[in-house]
Amino acid sequence: MEETKVIETKDGTIAVASAFPGQQEAVRDRDHKFLTRAVEEAYKGVECGHGGPFGAVVVRDDEVVVSCHNMVLNNTDPSAHAEVTAIREACKKLNRIELSDCEIYASCEPCPMCFGAIHLSRLKRLVYGANAEAAIAIGFDDFIADALRAVRDRDRRFLTRAVEEAYNGVECGHGGPFGAVVVRDNEVVVSCHNMVFINTDPSAHAEACKKLNRIDLSDCEIYASCEPCPMCFGAIQLSRIKRLVYGANAEAAIAIGIDLIDFIADALRGTGFYEKAHLEIIKADGTEAVIAEQVFEKTKEKFFRLLNSIKEKANR
Repeated sequence: MEETKVIETKDGTIAVASAFPGQQEAVRDRDHKFLTRAVEEAYKGVECGHGGPFGAVVVRDDEVVVSCHNMVLNNTDPSAHAEVTAIREACKKLNRIELSDCEIYASCEPCPMCFGAIHLSRLKRLVYGANAEAAIAIGFDDFIADALRAVRDRDRRFLTRAVEEAYNGVECGHGGPFGAVVVRDNEVVVSCHNMVFINTDPSAHAEACKKLNRIDLSDCEIYASCEPCPMCFGAIQLSRIKRLVYGANAEAAIAIGIDLIDFIADALRGTGFYEKAHLEIIKADGTEAVIAEQVFEKTKEKFFRLLNSIKEKANR
């Protein structure tokens, strides 16, 4: 279950999330039980000749509400995917269209249609097993992943820009290895990096720059090379930015010895601040996360040389 993906809703939006360390083992055991049930449904669907190898289970208060599989062939209905079928059956059983107190477990990454149904039914949590590529590999249409991958490709492009800014900030001697990009309508509004040194201002973090000459940025997204500190996260919330995508975890900065950076994670994760945020929060994974984390190691020597130089000048 180490590769299980967990997605949670945030006030009507969908965001990647992970359990707090203290809860991780319990969540993993619980998830394993229900995800196993979804996988069993995937086998059952093929055995019965009802449809493709996909299963889904809707859970409420640790009890299974419905357990379903793909019914496309049986129903002669291309929309009768496992997740959609489970949502339909759960709504009928509970006699309501809103499932905000429920979770859904899917044997495979949902297609865009199923993901939309999950969103519309207000399910609070999605756990899925296999990536869409596993289905594509045996011949299922790759459109399953296309719509979602398009979003990820877009995120990759802007996150790469934020990482470039992080390098730029250290190269210019302006501040620490942190970059951020604000995007609106798929266009970069501003691309910034940490300016703490050049501005002699401890609050001049990349994520806290002014944008568009207005205080409400609810039509914008922000891409940060690293997990924002509490101040930056507060600024992001106050500016009403609708979506945050970040690359490296705070631990990557802690690892090279950036002073006091460990409070980034403590203050936010320890209070459940992310869970209360009124915006979508996405942590990059895979290659994008590695590239973002490498910034710290690759700029470490120059950054601390700049920092020590500034400290020496201040002590003269």
